[in-house]
Amino acid sequence: MATQLFDFATLYARADNLETRQPGEAIFKTGEPGKLMYVVKSGEVAIQVHGKTVETVTAKGLVGEMALLDNAPRSADAVAVTACEIIPVDLMRFLSLVQETPFFAIEVMRIIVRRLRAMNERV
Repeated sequence: MATQLFDFATLYARADNLETRQPGEAIFKTGEPGKLMYVVKSGEVAIQVHGKTVETVTAKGLVGEMALLDNAPRSADAVAVTACEIIPVDLMRFLSLVQETPFFAIEVMRIIVRRLRAMNERV
Protein backbone atom coordinates (compact mmCIF):
# COMPACT_ATOMS: atom_id res chain seq x y z
CA MET A 1 0.00 0.00 0.00
CA ALA A 2 1.22 3.51 -0.83
CA THR A 3 2.50 5.88 1.81
CA GLN A 4 -0.04 8.45 2.93
CA LEU A 5 0.96 11.93 1.77
CA PHE A 6 -1.59 13.90 3.76
CA ASP A 7 -2.50 13.35 7.39
CA PHE A 8 -6.24 14.00 7.71
CA ALA A 9 -5.64 14.47 11.45
CA THR A 10 -4.34 17.95 10.63
CA LEU A 11 -7.94 18.88 9.91
CA TYR A 12 -8.87 18.15 13.52
CA ALA A 13 -6.93 21.12 14.84
CA ARG A 14 -8.89 23.47 12.57
CA ALA A 15 -12.29 21.82 12.95
CA ASP A 16 -14.85 24.04 14.60
CA ASN A 17 -17.79 22.01 13.34
CA LEU A 18 -17.22 18.56 14.84
CA GLU A 19 -20.33 16.35 14.79
CA THR A 20 -21.08 13.16 16.71
CA ARG A 21 -23.12 10.11 15.76
CA GLN A 22 -24.27 7.21 17.89
CA PRO A 23 -24.21 3.54 16.82
CA GLY A 24 -26.82 2.90 14.14
CA GLU A 25 -27.29 6.57 13.35
CA ALA A 26 -27.13 7.55 9.68
CA ILE A 27 -24.58 10.06 8.49
CA PHE A 28 -26.19 10.10 5.05
CA LYS A 29 -28.47 7.89 2.97
CA THR A 30 -28.54 6.70 -0.62
CA GLY A 31 -30.19 9.22 -2.92
CA GLU A 32 -29.65 12.26 -0.71
CA PRO A 33 -27.84 15.25 -2.19
CA GLY A 34 -24.12 15.15 -1.47
CA LYS A 35 -23.13 18.58 -0.22
CA LEU A 36 -20.56 17.34 2.32
CA MET A 37 -17.89 14.72 2.76
CA TYR A 38 -16.76 13.70 6.23
CA VAL A 39 -13.44 12.98 7.88
CA VAL A 40 -13.84 10.32 10.56
CA LYS A 41 -12.02 11.64 13.62
CA SER A 42 -12.91 8.68 15.84
CA GLY A 43 -15.06 5.59 15.72
CA GLU A 44 -16.19 3.44 12.81
CA VAL A 45 -18.55 4.17 9.92
CA ALA A 46 -20.04 1.48 7.67
CA ILE A 47 -20.50 2.24 3.98
CA GLN A 48 -23.52 0.21 2.88
CA VAL A 49 -24.91 -0.53 -0.58
CA HIS A 50 -28.35 -2.17 -0.66
CA GLY A 51 -28.03 -2.88 3.07
CA LYS A 52 -24.70 -4.69 2.72
CA THR A 53 -21.54 -3.26 4.28
CA VAL A 54 -18.92 -2.84 1.58
CA GLU A 55 -16.36 -1.01 3.72
CA THR A 56 -15.83 0.07 7.30
CA VAL A 57 -14.07 3.41 7.62
CA THR A 58 -12.08 4.14 10.77
CA ALA A 59 -10.31 7.19 12.20
CA LYS A 60 -8.55 9.37 9.62
CA GLY A 61 -10.75 7.98 6.85
CA LEU A 62 -13.18 9.76 4.54
CA VAL A 63 -16.79 9.11 3.62
CA GLY A 64 -19.01 10.91 1.15
CA GLU A 65 -16.29 12.23 -1.15
CA MET A 66 -17.88 10.96 -4.38
CA ALA A 67 -21.11 12.94 -4.11
CA LEU A 68 -19.23 16.06 -3.02
CA LEU A 69 -17.01 15.89 -6.09
CA ASP A 70 -19.56 15.00 -8.76
CA ASN A 71 -22.60 16.73 -7.23
CA ALA A 72 -24.68 13.59 -7.76
CA PRO A 73 -26.98 11.94 -5.22
CA ARG A 74 -25.39 9.64 -2.66
CA SER A 75 -24.68 6.16 -4.01
CA ALA A 76 -24.47 4.49 -0.60
CA ASP A 77 -25.50 4.82 3.02
CA ALA A 78 -23.04 5.79 5.75
CA VAL A 79 -23.98 4.53 9.21
CA ALA A 80 -22.15 4.86 12.51
CA VAL A 81 -21.03 1.43 13.70
CA THR A 82 -19.70 2.82 16.97
CA ALA A 83 -20.02 6.22 18.58
CA CYS A 84 -18.03 8.45 16.28
CA GLU A 85 -16.86 11.98 15.72
CA ILE A 86 -16.93 13.31 12.18
CA ILE A 87 -15.81 16.54 10.56
CA PRO A 88 -18.00 17.79 7.71
CA VAL A 89 -16.12 19.25 4.75
CA ASP A 90 -18.09 21.31 2.22
CA LEU A 91 -16.96 22.09 -1.31
CA MET A 92 -15.47 25.48 -0.40
CA ARG A 93 -13.38 23.95 2.39
CA PHE A 94 -12.38 21.08 0.11
CA LEU A 95 -11.20 23.50 -2.58
CA SER A 96 -9.31 25.52 0.00
CA LEU A 97 -7.57 22.38 1.27
CA VAL A 98 -6.65 21.37 -2.27
CA GLN A 99 -5.18 24.81 -2.91
CA GLU A 100 -3.29 24.96 0.41
CA THR A 101 -2.11 21.34 0.36
CA PRO A 102 -2.09 19.59 -3.03
CA PHE A 103 -1.26 16.29 -1.30
CA PHE A 104 -4.74 16.45 0.23
CA ALA A 105 -6.24 16.05 -3.27
CA ILE A 106 -3.88 13.17 -4.05
CA GLU A 107 -4.98 11.34 -0.88
CA VAL A 108 -8.65 11.81 -1.74
CA MET A 109 -7.99 10.44 -5.24
CA ARG A 110 -6.14 7.46 -3.75
CA ILE A 111 -9.09 6.69 -1.51
CA ILE A 112 -11.48 6.83 -4.46
CA VAL A 113 -9.22 4.61 -6.58
CA ARG A 114 -8.80 2.08 -3.76
CA ARG A 115 -12.56 1.88 -3.32
CA LEU A 116 -13.12 1.52 -7.05
CA ARG A 117 -10.61 -1.32 -7.25
CA ALA A 118 -12.24 -3.04 -4.28
CA MET A 119 -15.65 -2.79 -5.93
CA ASN A 120 -14.21 -4.12 -9.20
CA GLU A 121 -12.93 -7.18 -7.35
CA ARG A 122 -16.43 -7.84 -5.98
CA VAL A 123 -18.03 -7.79 -9.42
